[in-house]
Amino acid sequence: MTLRLLAASALLALAAPAFAAGPVGNIAAGQEKSKTCASCHGATGNESLDDTYPKLAGQHPEYLVRALQEYKSGKRKNAIMAGFAAALSDEDINDLSAFYGSQAGDLHDLSKIDER
Repeated sequence: MTLRLLAASALLALAAPAFAAGPVGNIAAGQEKSKTCASCHGATGNESLDDTYPKLAGQHPEYLVRALQEYKSGKRKNAIMAGFAAALSDEDINDLSAFYGSQAGDLHDLSKIDER
């Protein structure tokens, strides 16, 4: 039992930096790179020009990284986003995700809605 506890503690200690890291991109660089994105998502990612375009402001950076990687790989299907994402490097994706994640947004945690 003690060996299992020791092994679990060691594993958690090694994994802790991954959970604490947060966004790895450069917010200022992401803002500069977001100029192309602004044509659909607005300057801060909060002013989508079409209701079908998602708001990016305040979104979790890790989610944005995953979404952009999936558009780039073709796992997510959207002709417009696939075209833009194809040209992005990993650094670009991290920077954009950090920028949009740092913006004030109006995302809501739906798990905390009071059921009536």
